[in-house]
Amino acid sequence: MGEIQSCIYVVFLLCSMSINILLVGRYVYVNGGRRWVEEEVVVGWSKKAAEEAETVAAISCSGHGRAYLDGLVVDGSPICECNTCFGGPDCSLFSASSCVADVDSGDPLFLEPFWIQQAASSAVVLSGWHRMSYSFSDQTTISHELEKLIRNLHAIVGNANTTGRFIVFGAGSTQLLNAAVHALSPRNSSTPAKVVATIPFYPVYKLQTDMFRSVDSEFGGDTSLWKNCTTSDTASFNLVEFVTSPNNPDGKLSRAVLECTNAKSIHDHAYYWPHFTPIPAPSDEDLMIFTISKLTGHAGSRFGWALVKDEDVYEKMLNYTIYNTIGVSRESQLRAFKLLKVVIQREIFGFGSTTMKDRWERLTKALLMSNRFSIQEISPQYCTFFGKVRRPSPAYAWLKCEKEEDKECYNVLKEAGIIGRESSLFGANSSYVRLSLIKTQDDFDIMLHKIKKLVGEELAGGKSSM
Repeated sequence: MGEIQSCIYVVFLLCSMSINILLVGRYVYVNGGRRWVEEEVVVGWSKKAAEEAETVAAISCSGHGRAYLDGLVVDGSPICECNTCFGGPDCSLFSASSCVADVDSGDPLFLEPFWIQQAASSAVVLSGWHRMSYSFSDQTTISHELEKLIRNLHAIVGNANTTGRFIVFGAGSTQLLNAAVHALSPRNSSTPAKVVATIPFYPVYKLQTDMFRSVDSEFGGDTSLWKNCTTSDTASFNLVEFVTSPNNPDGKLSRAVLECTNAKSIHDHAYYWPHFTPIPAPSDEDLMIFTISKLTGHAGSRFGWALVKDEDVYEKMLNYTIYNTIGVSRESQLRAFKLLKVVIQREIFGFGSTTMKDRWERLTKALLMSNRFSIQEISPQYCTFFGKVRRPSPAYAWLKCEKEEDKECYNVLKEAGIIGRESSLFGANSSYVRLSLIKTQDDFDIMLHKIKKLVGEELAGGKSSM
């Protein structure tokens, strides 16, 4: 009898365990199935969009162009948009006779190959109802997860101290530059604040200040005009100094020039990333501005941020962006969030710095024997991010025509088929031209070919005159 009871207990125990396993399995299956169903639903409504995106991305443009979902369409299908000097249905035709090296703009397309390698991890799929509201659920216009990611990014790279700083998002750094001028310029002053920068300076500082024609600020020219800012002649003026580090156009690390109580500074760190410069130490300024344009290369997404120490300045900048554009688009913030999650894996910095260093070294070598043309000298420096001394890898070449007969340097290069950016925009004399090194590989190669041709003609001319 006891043995029978023991058997019954064992049977009941086994049945109970089986039922529990089945229930747990059913729970896991049901919930797993529910997740699977949700994933299938997601794939259902996003499948067509994903297929469209991959179909367009797969269009062959011979490595000299790209097709886009929102790009040119012929007979209902997207077609290739070709790089400079290339044409034909698949961009395989090179137009040597009419080819001009266009290295004017700062389009950071040198990073496109990196993002092609990161296709899956960087892709973003948006539902038609994604973040339709003016604000997030907490009634702000800023994604706090993105803000945390940005703080983490700076900690990893070591290029800025975010402790005790507020963060303002902007439509690229361009919006934030003027928001900062607005915040630092006193209201209702009898004289507008003087916005100044050191020559050669980024043209937008002057162009934007002049365009808005604020009663609170006006462009005041080069910082050299205001160095004696403690004298009676200048002490009555409020000064707002733009400090670009690394500088655009010459790539040099810069510090504020003006040291007086009536001067405040805006530190533009668009290029303070390991692609373009060694990182000697974290920037620890009161107002620092960054952008994904030069960090990830996504200039068209229009996303930047400012690290601000003073709460009153932060509030003024935040209100400026809200009144101006009601913050940054939610789509831009989502894309930035997705991209920065890839950036913090660090691979982009190795790719970017290697590409830029290679371009700089090839250009330097091409100009080595020239007495007619020169580019800026930048010394190697220890980089805390890479943990070693780094050689230069600037975004731009600040090329100088050394001879008096070539003093209109922009025209000299233009005649040789090279379109740079005129030095007058940077406040500099006409002996200089900025050449962009951050565009496509095609743009760089075409420019380098024409530079080599110019130097070859110079050397050939020198030999024939001997």
